[in-house]
Amino acid sequence: MRPSNGDSQSRRVLGIDPGSRLTGYGLVDWHGGTLRYVASGCVRTTRGGFAARLADIYRGVGEVIAAHTPHEFAIEEVFLARNPASALKLGQARGVAIAAGVGAGLNVWEYASRSVKLAVVGTGRASKAQVQYMVRTLLDLSAEPTPDAADALAVAICHVNTCQSTSTPL
Repeated sequence: MRPSNGDSQSRRVLGIDPGSRLTGYGLVDWHGGTLRYVASGCVRTTRGGFAARLADIYRGVGEVIAAHTPHEFAIEEVFLARNPASALKLGQARGVAIAAGVGAGLNVWEYASRSVKLAVVGTGRASKAQVQYMVRTLLDLSAEPTPDAADALAVAICHVNTCQSTSTPL
C-alpha cells in the first residue's frame, strides 16, 4: 500500500467500473470525514480485436493510476450475465484492470453491484439514473457524470463507506 504523503487521515480512492469497450474510472479523496471529487472519465478501447482492447484497458487504467496516485483501488465484481460470452469478456476486462492496479502496488477491494448501489442510493436495485443523481449530489458536482464514470465514482464511494462502517482503516 502506498503512503499517504504524510497525512494518515487523507486517502485517495480509485473506483473502476469495468467494461470491454468502456471502462469507467472515478477518483475521490477522503479527508477528515469529507469526500471530495478528484477526477472521472472512461478508458475507451480501440476497434481492434479483443486482445487489443484488453491492452487498451490495461494501459488506460495504468495511466490513470500514474496521473492521480491513488492509495486504494476498488472495482465492481462481475455480475451474472444472461450471455456467458459477455460475462467472460467482462471478466477479462476486469482482470486486466485489476492487474494494472496490482502492478502499481495497490491493494484491490471488490464490491458487488448491489452493494455499490445500496451504499450510494440506499437500495440495491437502483437505476443508473439514480446512481448518477446521487453521485452528483454526494460529490457536489455541477453536472451528472456519464453513466460509466458515475458507476466508477459510486464504487469509490462504496469503498469509503464500507471502510468507515466496518472501522477498517482506509
